[in-house]
Amino acid sequence: MKRKALKVIILLACWSFFTFTLLAQRSEQWEGAMQNFEALDRTNSYPKDAIFFTGSSSIRLWRTLEQDMSPYPVINRGFGGSKMPDLLKYADRYIKKHAFAAMVVFVANDISGAEDGSDRSPEEVVGLFEEFLLKVRSYEAEAPIFLMAITPTNSRWQVWDQTRAVNKGLAKLADTYEGVIFVPTEDLFLGADGRPISQLFVADQLHLAPAGYALWTERLRAYLDPVVQHLVKQ
Repeated sequence: MKRKALKVIILLACWSFFTFTLLAQRSEQWEGAMQNFEALDRTNSYPKDAIFFTGSSSIRLWRTLEQDMSPYPVINRGFGGSKMPDLLKYADRYIKKHAFAAMVVFVANDISGAEDGSDRSPEEVVGLFEEFLLKVRSYEAEAPIFLMAITPTNSRWQVWDQTRAVNKGLAKLADTYEGVIFVPTEDLFLGADGRPISQLFVADQLHLAPAGYALWTERLRAYLDPVVQHLVKQ
């Protein structure tokens, strides 16, 4: 019995150490990104009527963002792999200091088919988006917030039903909160067979190819222009 009890204690200790290590790594995962953002803020000045883009890697990798949004000034604060809790945790650090005319948000990693069971339910993800909206409203009470729908992808097709449920929840949030606009994209990325169009993505079938960004740009501008063109100096 003593040996069994000792084994249990050792296993619990190892598990606690493992869990603590993972949490510590997670908490420091975006420290480098935040420091980079802070360096950009020290060396650059941004107009108060810029459009603030934030979210995960599809925002960070949007190389043609300035060109695609012209003549609107933009601030790109995407950090790849981020999830909604990350945006919430660091918002005071990388968003609060900025003034902006509007915000565009795209985060697609809270439901990814993760083998470690870390995926959240659609309801949890929508709740996190709502919490984020309220935080942004505490910074800029009047700025419109555009929620880009999570894109259907071949690499995460196994969780598309859950992801689609998130998109439906985000559309409801937009109906609930004034100045929040949901931007649907499902129809752009699914082919006649009902599956994601592979040519719109790079080799990993997760991130957008130039053709995918072109579709994103056209759709976002269709929603963005009527709302912000009178808010931004051109």
